[in-house]
Amino acid sequence: MRMGRALLTAVVSLVLAAGTLAPAAARPAPDPAPPPVPVSGDRGIPPLTDERGRTLTLRGWNVEDKANSGEAALSAITERHFSDLRASGFDFARLLVFWDDLEPRRGRYSERYLRRIERVLDWARNHRVRVLIDAHQDVFGPAFGHRGIPAWATRTDGLPFTPHPDDWFAEYFEPAVQRAFTHLYEDPDLQRAQAAMWQVLAARFGRHPAVIGYDLINEPMGELRPGEDLPTAARRIEAEQLTPMYNRLARAIRAEDPDTWLFVEPTPIVGEGVPTGLGRVHDRRTVYAPHFYDTAMEAGADYDPAAGWIEAYEAAVTAYPAEHRMPVVVGEWGPLNNALPNMGRFYDEAVASLNRYSSGWAGYVWCYGGGYCALDERGRFRTNKERTATPYAPAVAGRVRSAAYDAATRVYRLDYRAAARPDSTELSLPPSARGWQVSVTGAARVLGEARHGGRLRVVARPGAVVTVTVREAGAHGRTDHP
Repeated sequence: MRMGRALLTAVVSLVLAAGTLAPAAARPAPDPAPPPVPVSGDRGIPPLTDERGRTLTLRGWNVEDKANSGEAALSAITERHFSDLRASGFDFARLLVFWDDLEPRRGRYSERYLRRIERVLDWARNHRVRVLIDAHQDVFGPAFGHRGIPAWATRTDGLPFTPHPDDWFAEYFEPAVQRAFTHLYEDPDLQRAQAAMWQVLAARFGRHPAVIGYDLINEPMGELRPGEDLPTAARRIEAEQLTPMYNRLARAIRAEDPDTWLFVEPTPIVGEGVPTGLGRVHDRRTVYAPHFYDTAMEAGADYDPAAGWIEAYEAAVTAYPAEHRMPVVVGEWGPLNNALPNMGRFYDEAVASLNRYSSGWAGYVWCYGGGYCALDERGRFRTNKERTATPYAPAVAGRVRSAAYDAATRVYRLDYRAAARPDSTELSLPPSARGWQVSVTGAARVLGEARHGGRLRVVARPGAVVTVTVREAGAHGRTDHP
């Protein structure tokens, strides 16, 4: 979500009134070497796992082509996207696909589009990048000048729609758009069409080795009732419309694919520290996939550490997955104005927060240029976005006891108890001109060489307690934080 300025005052005031985003006092500078932070399992949130039972951590970026559709769909995505992702230390991509490209006419699925998705997935597999297939929509779809749900599946009952070219998120609150969501959620024929669309994707890509999951709908919204405030409406939409939709789609997908993870999102209002109203999704392999955007920063403001937004978000977003025993993967995050004075601090504190409770995240967006792009035209990280590339453990063969990266000292520590049967733990180290120093304690050894970045394996005696420390050579800490 990239919320427009026109909604900033209204949304923030509503959330403040609800007591979910109370300002916090200014915090002192962090200690130079804090202890490792407990992993998500210590909050009652289970980790994401692979087919071998290893604990997974996904780190990566969204990959998209919103500009091209039809014959040119996905043409802006190249193999370079995945080779550069992997070379920078990442192993995860959230791939945006669009129902209007897949099914431009009702009941007629585009074989050309399916082949193009497959080509992108093959590139990801070649570079060992896991992919989440995201059924993306912005402002519902092409009937309102955006991408997502096809025009033939858009029903407005003749309600008005006024474009907001300078504030596109405000278009979600146009009567025609809101009514279109109601029909999608409640009309039986549209319910069947959405389920059939997902069955086509699951049947085609469920066995593809790059695919780790399906994100069932991006940033779902809905229709506000007269006199209803936004947080109340969001929780009602989540409870009464999104939860049944997710259960319908889960049943449909499982008819074609029994194992791939299903990712479910709340409304974007969760970004303001509003706890979700989602109910139980009756599927054993479901991931909670909220987004992590601050309204003030999306409206152009710098990060304000004293506002307490990260703390409020973290408190609100962890209750649902803890209650329902679901892993968390944050599907989008990252500010537009990444070079403002406090943004270095934001990136460090945001990454630390995300790593406390989630099994991973995808920044927005892996592209080459300006705006939200992670990289400039030459493929170099834009200001502060390099702070997302830190050492981590993509797969741990055992139970993670703690894991943390200290941005000030550039030290990563992983503490885990090895699994009962032999297997290997993977480490990912981003490129470093200084080089990395890796040490291990416990009955374990490190295999491989990645002094200046790359992948390592750790093999431990079954049941052993292992601590891995990764330190950047010659680093003496940063002085960004006041």
